[in-house]
Amino acid sequence: MKDKHFISKLEEIEKTEEKIYEEKTGKSRELWERAKKVFPGGVTYAIRFFKPYPVYISRAKGTRIWDVDGNEYIDFWEGHGTHLLGHLPDVVVNAVSEAIKERGTHLGFENPYAVEYAEFLIKMLPNIGMIRFSNSATEANMYATRLARTYTKRKYIVKMEGGWHGGVDSLHKATSSPPFDRPESAGIPEEFLKYTIAVPYNDVDSLEEVLRKEETAAVLIEPVLGGGGCIGPEGNYLKEVRKLTEEYGALLIFDETITGFRLMPGGAQEFFGVKSDLTVYGKAIGGGVPGAGAIGGKSEIMEMMDHLKYPEREKRSFHGGTFVGNPIVMSAGKALVEYLYQHRELYEKANSMWEELRRRAEKLCNAYEVDCYATGAGTMTGIHFTTRRPKNSREVYELKWSGGKAERTFNLISRNRGILFLGENEAHLLPALVHEKDELNLLLNSLELMLTKIRS
Repeated sequence: MKDKHFISKLEEIEKTEEKIYEEKTGKSRELWERAKKVFPGGVTYAIRFFKPYPVYISRAKGTRIWDVDGNEYIDFWEGHGTHLLGHLPDVVVNAVSEAIKERGTHLGFENPYAVEYAEFLIKMLPNIGMIRFSNSATEANMYATRLARTYTKRKYIVKMEGGWHGGVDSLHKATSSPPFDRPESAGIPEEFLKYTIAVPYNDVDSLEEVLRKEETAAVLIEPVLGGGGCIGPEGNYLKEVRKLTEEYGALLIFDETITGFRLMPGGAQEFFGVKSDLTVYGKAIGGGVPGAGAIGGKSEIMEMMDHLKYPEREKRSFHGGTFVGNPIVMSAGKALVEYLYQHRELYEKANSMWEELRRRAEKLCNAYEVDCYATGAGTMTGIHFTTRRPKNSREVYELKWSGGKAERTFNLISRNRGILFLGENEAHLLPALVHEKDELNLLLNSLELMLTKIRS
């Protein structure tokens, strides 16, 4: 009965808050009407859609963004988790400006800037003997799984339910919400996913069952689920995964598109003390400049890409791309990563603040006797209106007590009070490392406002 009452209140709140949103965002509505005529679904990316229409952002600086109506927001999404120092940090802007003026946008040949950046990354990142750059993390995941199959001479890739590894056909299974047993896009034949198996995150037994049955090339895992709800590993889960891959002869691939440089300068490998065989990077590795990704790992594996060592194409793993290693991305990435490496104190402060926020969020929910839980690691934070704490992506969806109404209402209330994050149906936050405590307090205020309205 309590849930039915809460759902009824949520429906009332949503109607009221939608009116407030529409009054504040007239110019966004106008752009939405125009966008519907030129973009399928009226957006450049479906997850950026909000009901009743998306907000259109015109500029950004630091931890703040402004929409076309002039409304200011605290940005807890930070370019899909890309901007670890906030928008337009001077160290990156200066590096990009110099690269454009002095080096060129795209040289089309080998250049010293890629070599210098690679040398620095190998110095600072755990277990990286060699590296190759790509144009996105999607590409990097494609190349990493291909490389794993080349090295092991095996076919199967095991991923986690809710694990997001980009739009690669062979990995586009079990990426968002249940059921997790089919392609999650039209146009992908089921045969393309024949050698991709998904198991629940935080479930060692399910993983071992698959490894025992199938000749597995690699286990591909986000050390902390990102789009799957910002769920962190329980206990020694990652160490157990590492142990199983070694026992069954599979490679361990960490997809550190989000966790890389975010949890610590050395990413999840440093944060959790677990080393992978291959690691995928994206987002922050390009300093916030579009077109960034990389694959790194043990030299003996990475050398399977070496055209000199393996001149016959069918014996090596192909990697390439028009814009790989271009001077703008290399310059921006190196500037950001060097800064983070030199300012490790940022991590202690940011990780501590967000850990405290997660505790306070749950304390608020307990005080108002509303089921909600805060998950995550470091700054990665998910807020779930579920009947118990979710430990994997399946539970994020199956345990929702409101069918998603609470998530949508929380997003809308926050939006109307100057706070933005995605998604509308799942509150997962990928903030910068430089937010101040008062900004986090405003997020908690939005949560408490919603809880107050539900209980009124």
